[in-house]
Amino acid sequence: MAREDRGGRGRDRDESPEFADRLVAINRVSKTVKGGKRFGFAALVVVGDQKGRVGFGKGKAREVPEAIRKATEQAKRSMVRIPLREGRTLHHDMEGRHGAGRVVMRAAPAGTGIIAGGPMRAVFEMLGIHDVVAKSLGTQNPYNMIRATMDGLRREQSPRMVAQRRGRKVSDILPRTEQPAPAAETAEA
Repeated sequence: MAREDRGGRGRDRDESPEFADRLVAINRVSKTVKGGKRFGFAALVVVGDQKGRVGFGKGKAREVPEAIRKATEQAKRSMVRIPLREGRTLHHDMEGRHGAGRVVMRAAPAGTGIIAGGPMRAVFEMLGIHDVVAKSLGTQNPYNMIRATMDGLRREQSPRMVAQRRGRKVSDILPRTEQPAPAAETAEA
């Protein structure tokens, strides 16, 4: 009923998810002009719902809060959904690349925590991953590290996605685990 009173506009959604954001880097840049120096700021922000969606954005402005606001808006527009195993880790090991940046990400058992540095840690926390081991090789530039991390995460495929692509069942895709023999058979042998 309340929806009809608002005119039915799509903007006021009751199911709008709450996003968490993390400021990764702020860079102060200066431009020399006739009267002196003019300063500007560039911000790098990672945004996620901590349930499998994450995005990053960069914003530039003359003031820090405005740069952060622009970066946050861009990050919300660029969000992608990443499949997670048990809602806590990756489905498989992967590698991501961007420019000189190369990152290696590995699935980890429960209780491991996030073992990753700086910008990569921010992406994993905003994504909602609790257990992962990651290493950045190559660049230390936060922009390229985040882009390489996102490249690797976009390549991740869940068993359901692989099964659908191959036209098979999920049980055919997953490795079979050896089940222990019943006690009656082991006693006879």
